[in-house]
Amino acid sequence: MDRICLSLPTNRECSATITAIGAEAAYAARNFGVEVLLLILDSSDEQTREAHARTVTELPGTPGVVVHHLDEAAQQDFLRRAVDGAGLPEPDRVLDLMLPEKLSYGACTNRAFLIAAALGCRSVHRRDSDCGYQVFDGEPVYPIHHELTSLSRPAADARDGVTEVTLDPAIAHRPVSMVGASFIGELSVDIGGIQELDKEVYDEVVGLWAPGHWSAAQRRELVEESFRGAGMLPFTGDRSTLTLVDPMRVDMSNIAFDRGVYERLPLPPATDTIGSDYFLIHAVYDAALPGVLHNRHIENYYTGERRTHAGFLAYQTRFVKFLLSMLYLHYVYERMADAGDTLLDESGRLDPALFAAFLAESVRLDRAENERRLDTVAAAYGRLGGKYAEFARGMTADRERLLDEAALDTEDFVVLIGAWEALVHASRGALR
Repeated sequence: MDRICLSLPTNRECSATITAIGAEAAYAARNFGVEVLLLILDSSDEQTREAHARTVTELPGTPGVVVHHLDEAAQQDFLRRAVDGAGLPEPDRVLDLMLPEKLSYGACTNRAFLIAAALGCRSVHRRDSDCGYQVFDGEPVYPIHHELTSLSRPAADARDGVTEVTLDPAIAHRPVSMVGASFIGELSVDIGGIQELDKEVYDEVVGLWAPGHWSAAQRRELVEESFRGAGMLPFTGDRSTLTLVDPMRVDMSNIAFDRGVYERLPLPPATDTIGSDYFLIHAVYDAALPGVLHNRHIENYYTGERRTHAGFLAYQTRFVKFLLSMLYLHYVYERMADAGDTLLDESGRLDPALFAAFLAESVRLDRAENERRLDTVAAAYGRLGGKYAEFARGMTADRERLLDEAALDTEDFVVLIGAWEALVHASRGALR
């Protein structure tokens, strides 16, 4: 029986989500004959973890579903054994990149990848704690339906499970390496308040994540597409396409990867940076690995913490660090696009060395573009006034640290890529 990992990383109260994802796990086991390891990586406070533990015990027992609810202490123990077993030259640095003190979207997913590898899973299916499932004809709309219909199969064999095929037949022998969809509901990035206050400022700030050499027209087009997901229209019936999946059409809360992706390449471990977990979506696309794009979009909503003043300041920092990361990532994405399927090794798998080389090159880029980004944000937020102006003042005081961290985050990613193969191998004897 094939084993898969359905993963939920969280640092907030999400008992309702645990119950819902437990039902998705049961659906997968019943309908696809797989063993589902429901992996809850819990970084929340003790009281919240205890509530989550009670929710886990209340999940109905389903044959083929095994729940692993791991707090950070348990994750740390596993990682220490894996790092020690890997014999790495900088073990403490790698351990910190896998479980940093600060929030990291990439690191929490990397831990899921490593645990899935340790447990012999063929795929990882990721959900988020601030998302829910749509309902159609009285039943939840589970993305795992499309994920397990197609993922890991040769693309030629997956044709009958989709409603449309736009994939080049010349690469139909390659496996379906990613299946994903997007979201409906609130913007995926908490900047809707800027749009409400001043659409011109919103366009200016969101446009900063475009490559520096783009035209004004290209920036406007990017702004109109950014962070909106699939809009607001609800699910009315299945549609799915076997294709090379455009990274702008999927969300990391609604994604599944074959082990041939995540056992070869980790995600950037950058801290306090939204979007740091999207790298593999670009890698799959640029390397011409087949995927399936479907329309079982999840529902995105904002948690109460984002509405607090502290939550606002923290989230705006993550947004600014995302903008700064683009200096390096856009360079790498352009190199990846040029490389195409030469990103694959002789056996057709992602070649980590090429990605690491591109990233290492990017660190040497002039920071002037990022300095302009910070100047633009400071001026734009200053015009908004209030809490935005307060954030801008703090950001300006932290200017050099933010610039340094964006470069260091890229260097850290190179280190983690270099350690990844040994970590994956060592993980198989590290989980107890």
